[in-house]
Amino acid sequence: MSTQQGKILIVDDDVDVLRAARLLLKRHFAQVDFEKNPQKIPYLVSNFEYDVILLDMNFTRDLSSGKEGFEWLDRILDINPKATVVLFTAYGDVEMAVRAIKAGAVDFVLKPWENDKLLATMQTAVLTHQAKQEKKAGGATLHTDNVLIGDSPAMQEVMETVSRVAGTDANILILGENGTGKDLLARHIHTLSQRKEKPFVSVDLGALSESLFESELFGHVKGAFTDARDDRSGRFEEANGGSIFLDEIGNISIPFQAKLLTVLQNRSVTRVGSNKAAAVDVRLICATNRNIQQMAAQHLFRQDLLYRVNTIEIQLPPLRNRVEDIVPLAEYFLGMYRKKYNRPVAFLHETLIAQLEKYDWPGNIRELQHAIERAVILCQGKTLMPKDVFVKTNAAAEQFDTGFNLEDMERNMISQALKKCNGNITDAAKELGLSRAALYRRMEKYNL
Repeated sequence: MSTQQGKILIVDDDVDVLRAARLLLKRHFAQVDFEKNPQKIPYLVSNFEYDVILLDMNFTRDLSSGKEGFEWLDRILDINPKATVVLFTAYGDVEMAVRAIKAGAVDFVLKPWENDKLLATMQTAVLTHQAKQEKKAGGATLHTDNVLIGDSPAMQEVMETVSRVAGTDANILILGENGTGKDLLARHIHTLSQRKEKPFVSVDLGALSESLFESELFGHVKGAFTDARDDRSGRFEEANGGSIFLDEIGNISIPFQAKLLTVLQNRSVTRVGSNKAAAVDVRLICATNRNIQQMAAQHLFRQDLLYRVNTIEIQLPPLRNRVEDIVPLAEYFLGMYRKKYNRPVAFLHETLIAQLEKYDWPGNIRELQHAIERAVILCQGKTLMPKDVFVKTNAAAEQFDTGFNLEDMERNMISQALKKCNGNITDAAKELGLSRAALYRRMEKYNL
């Protein structure tokens, strides 16, 4: 199925929002329904099939907290656990976005939206839903392993190590800068393991607040805290029999490192509010962009926990150290987004190839992917040119342009800070005098 065949439901009590969203989306999807009254959601979800539901988080009872949106999200998923829901609101922040994803939404969009961003979000959500349906029916699924394949000696060494250890149950620690594909490598290891038919559960520890850490990882029982309305299993229990991927493990505090160590030693978890331990059998894969050995030497990371998680240590090289792979990756992304957005562009110009290889890509594969996606969307011809990829707000422009545009200078400073800190967001934010959230916003603005 193509994205153009998608069926969308928009639920918002603002008629102007409904009209604007429908006007944009109906040009790209086969069916776009809208509903002003959220009370009709149960009827619509029960009687009609939608690829994606675009759900407002704030209705007339509550204008800014998002409480109603979370309640309706729970209701939708109770009726149809396979529903794909995107939430949107004018009163969102990073914390609310994280809560939305944890509650079962696939994405989160802020109002007022940028048309291209809303469209891309909805197209991705539809593709995700369709891929799940195809997988359920035994059809083809989307593959991302191509991002990991490379002819460079550095990547060949990585993949050789993976081939030797994937079939074992050894704990693996993946090291590398942001954007190098640590999450993809973890999933690839799982697909090559003897646990491939069991769950692969990914947890971004850097996005977990301390108040949610235990509940998210270990689960909770009803009444354990204010919002614990039901018993809930944690991510370790969900991964039982399979693999659990703990991303950004270097970001957790010493007290929670101790709790995690206890679980790994005892191979059991105790839900928050309970005294009963449940045995878990998981293959542990962790990742961090920080110098975790140095952290251990400075007593910022427990040495005994490090021994537990790094039975095998794999270092993913930054993209600037695997120049041979840059063009094949760019061509892979070109083909992927050419098909996704139905664009005629099919080639990389020779001058663009030279600049792709010359640029140091501080954002690594993620930056390259975003740059090619944007270029494919905007390009009008059949060949991508340097101006399509290296626009003025992109860090690459500073390597070929010595102007004094303020946005260019800010983008360049962020790129240099990321490079100096080896892609570590926390350290780069401190270097720039910004909060992590502020740095993330600027990275998104400049497509880093």
